[in-house]
Amino acid sequence: MTTPPAQPDDGEQVELTPRDASYWAKHVTTLRVGEVPAEAINLNVTGKRVVGPLQGFGRLWQKTYRVELPGVVMTPAEVIAVWKRSFATFWPPSGHFYGPLTSIAPGDVAVLNLSVGGGVKLSTGVLVLYADEESFTFMTPEGHIFAAWITFSAAAAEPDGPTAVQVQVLLRANDPLYELGMPIIVQRREDRFWQQTLVNLARHLGVAEPQVSTVAVCVDRKRQWSHAGNIRHNAGVRTVIYTLGAPLRALRRTPGGGEDEPRAVE
Repeated sequence: MTTPPAQPDDGEQVELTPRDASYWAKHVTTLRVGEVPAEAINLNVTGKRVVGPLQGFGRLWQKTYRVELPGVVMTPAEVIAVWKRSFATFWPPSGHFYGPLTSIAPGDVAVLNLSVGGGVKLSTGVLVLYADEESFTFMTPEGHIFAAWITFSAAAAEPDGPTAVQVQVLLRANDPLYELGMPIIVQRREDRFWQQTLVNLARHLGVAEPQVSTVAVCVDRKRQWSHAGNIRHNAGVRTVIYTLGAPLRALRRTPGGGEDEPRAVE
């Protein structure tokens, strides 16, 4: 919500900053990644634009994963503070989140390494589009599996009920290749990933047997063929090429004896 312009006595309009401006990332043209650990594979992020569902190819889905926290005496803001502070620790072993060490703030860019089977790790990333006391939202870059907004939030289930946390994803497969994999494996992997994340968070907060609900709704069954060209940014293809090139890179040692550092694939 924005604040209407103030009206000084002389009738001149003064434009005020929206009240929630500090919660949003500033305008980003292309992504830039800061320092990441040596074990992180940093590809397919630097120089990429962020894309939402409007720029994706596949069918439009809204997926909501939710878990209640019975017996946890914490406000939604306190739960979100814990989630932000230790976000990466709640991910399943198949995913690694390399972001800021302290918390999650608007404009942050994180590198993601996701296991996709066969010893291959998909290298991609996210932008923190929005973050306030009770929620935060990621947006994906070109080449990611999804063109998506991913919102993490906490709220009281009822006026006197327990706090509940949820992950809500509005997504399209980014390109035709990812869309082919959606009904075969991608959807199930995505579901298991966020379900396990919520289970890990709930257990950390003291819930012995978390019960995660999942609701998936196909909002638009049409595919956006005008965005089929997104396949040229496919992070999966680029990461596989990078992995297959490991023997060649091993032969191209730097003068100091170490391997060349991974570079972003443009």
